Amino acid sequence: MEPLSHRGLPRLSWIDTLYSNFNYGADEYDAEGNEEPKALPEGSETMPYIDESPTMSPQLSARGQESGDGVSPTPTDGLGTGVGAGGSGEVGALRPSSQTLSLPRQPMKPLKATATTSQPVLTLQQIETIFYKIQDIYEIHKEFYDSLCPKVQQWDSNVTMGHLFQKLASQLGVYKAFVDNYKIALETAEKCSQSNYQFQKISEELKVKGPKDSKDSHTSVTMEALLYKPIDRVTRSTLVLHDLLKHTPADHPDYPLLQDALRISQNFLSSINEDIDPRRTAVTTPKGETRQLIKDGFLVELSEGSRKLRHVFLFTDVLLCAKLKKTGVGKHQQYDCKWYVPLADLVFPSPEESEHCPQVHVIPDHELEDMKMKISAIKSEVQKEKANKGQSRAIERLKKKMFENEFWLLLNSPAIPFRIHNRNGKSYLFLLSSDYERSEWREAIQRLQKKDLQAFVLSSVELQVLTGSCFKLRTVHNIPVTSNKDDDESPGLYGFLHVIVHSAKGFEQSANLYCTLEVDSFGYFVSKAKTRVFRDTTEPQWNEEFEIELEGSQSLRILCYEKCYDKTKLNKDNNEIVDKIMGKGQIQLDPQAVQTKNWHMDVIEMNGIKVEFSMKFTSRDMSLKRTPSKKQTGVFGVKISVVTKRERSKVPYIVRQCIEEVEKRGIEEVGIYRISGVATDIQALKAVFDANNKDILVMLSDMDINAIAGTLKLYFRELPEPLLTDRLYPAFMEGIGKGSGMGKGLMPKCGSLALPALGWDSQGSFPAQPTRSWLFSLFC
Repeated sequence: MEPLSHRGLPRLSWIDTLYSNFNYGADEYDAEGNEEPKALPEGSETMPYIDESPTMSPQLSARGQESGDGVSPTPTDGLGTGVGAGGSGEVGALRPSSQTLSLPRQPMKPLKATATTSQPVLTLQQIETIFYKIQDIYEIHKEFYDSLCPKVQQWDSNVTMGHLFQKLASQLGVYKAFVDNYKIALETAEKCSQSNYQFQKISEELKVKGPKDSKDSHTSVTMEALLYKPIDRVTRSTLVLHDLLKHTPADHPDYPLLQDALRISQNFLSSINEDIDPRRTAVTTPKGETRQLIKDGFLVELSEGSRKLRHVFLFTDVLLCAKLKKTGVGKHQQYDCKWYVPLADLVFPSPEESEHCPQVHVIPDHELEDMKMKISAIKSEVQKEKANKGQSRAIERLKKKMFENEFWLLLNSPAIPFRIHNRNGKSYLFLLSSDYERSEWREAIQRLQKKDLQAFVLSSVELQVLTGSCFKLRTVHNIPVTSNKDDDESPGLYGFLHVIVHSAKGFEQSANLYCTLEVDSFGYFVSKAKTRVFRDTTEPQWNEEFEIELEGSQSLRILCYEKCYDKTKLNKDNNEIVDKIMGKGQIQLDPQAVQTKNWHMDVIEMNGIKVEFSMKFTSRDMSLKRTPSKKQTGVFGVKISVVTKRERSKVPYIVRQCIEEVEKRGIEEVGIYRISGVATDIQALKAVFDANNKDILVMLSDMDINAIAGTLKLYFRELPEPLLTDRLYPAFMEGIGKGSGMGKGLMPKCGSLALPALGWDSQGSFPAQPTRSWLFSLFC
């Protein structure tokens, strides 16, 4: 008999894969039903899964991966030797016995035998539910194998087998019934295992034979993995059909039959994916265990002194840092692994233990805010082009420019350090925009580390397979910038969110407590407000109101902290004392719920802690309406010319005093004009400035610095006419929109005084921190 090199396929490759698909034990089990996983051929390429695979489902994948069939070799030239009529490595060696074909049925037989006795382990109904259609599937594959085996053994150029594949595909309806019952079967097996010790013992004693070079001769296989094997066979049979068609001439009699079988198989897999979330959540480790994706997202890594955008994947046993490869048009995106750390080796350096991290170059606030204004100007141009039905090419060009600017903002705005360390290697530093996000990653990793994890090293092939799976497994698909959003997606809220943080309950012991508020802006979250520290209490009563500027925001986060006054716990990464997060929570900002004149009260629960708060929203259109003050004796709502004439000064007294106080004790504050001050404090300062109270300076010196900055912003916002006047608006916006000339010419280096504060709606732009010289130049 001539060696098998059917239709140009490498010898041995296709037949090995074929038998492994339709023989429940020919290449994987010995006569006792013990599994012997095949080693991946050295140098072979791997194809973890095809697109339409039931293993893409979260319900099935976690079980199916444990079967050890997660990766099949793709035929590669030069693999193996010829397969002859007998002897080692020949088709004859692949012939199964009745025992080796029936591993999924093995526990079913003794269970059925006891079902009719006086001491049954399970009832017949339970057995039928757990092993539903297993016997039928076995018969289908036995018939297929019995028909295929003689053809392979008596091989010649005239042999055809397409009709066998076509018949097998036509019987996939039995698999559909099996799939529909799969979840019920697992639930029934779990309940029976919990209530019946004998069945639990049977389930636990299911063993598979380990690799020949392994210290463990046998390893356990779960009942779930065992029941998943029929589904995994369909996936792998589809791979075989792909390979056979690739190497079968179009004029061969088998070609149309194989095409039809492939079409039926793919339609079957698609129908499963329509019923089940079409995304895998797990891959298989070399030991046949499940490696499940827990969390992923885009983070900024500080690498070799520069900021790099990475996609980080947290699996049940490893943290993997990857970047998207550059691919040609029409090609699938792929990830390139930058590094990985097994969770067993991952540690978080404590603040006092951490080494001094590399110097992080922090972008000045005014540059970040200028970029936001530039993005807003481009958004206006895009909307204008759409309204005028402009050319699609021009719109695409603007969107590309907006994406580049938003990407720069996303890369350069984070400043909160998040360090991880490999106990056997180096440390890695990420920069985040939100303490909430840092806490989420840390807690997710620490939860996984509570399990019994083992250290390991991935081979190059294993790392390739794991990295290759990331594209299908990921939950976050796009870089979080607004230019990635569809036109019909919610643009978020623009304007002012008024929030009153009332109180908190649920603390087990007294502590010094405070809350911070975060909202999303330009694709990331930023801290916008902070309550006072309520000392030594289990039920803090803040009752503090904040006015938070929204920039296309859709979510509000509240974090509750315990204040740390221990200076020995100084974080060397950012030179700040680390406060402990007691709880955190997030709510969606529903426009219909918050856009009312009345306060909307709510409670957010976080780790057993309940924070009570109220909120209401004022749209930008409403906030920009300038109503002159009826009392011209004050300063708020009064024309600058009237105030300066009365004060006999070129710069109003309120501007001078607020800026001097900020420069005296607020220069080192992060987000001095971004973080909201307490509204009642701002209103108190407004009242004393309007009354020209003699105690202004004393009050300023005692007041929270964010409230002083907020008072200055409120003054500019309530001017009867914008500070830079309506007449200059067109020229000002033109200066903002000038490409690389941002911040030059007509564009002043205005700070965190938002354009609304200066008098204009920039659709979400909030400039950075003002300097005294620039503000004074506006008047002088």
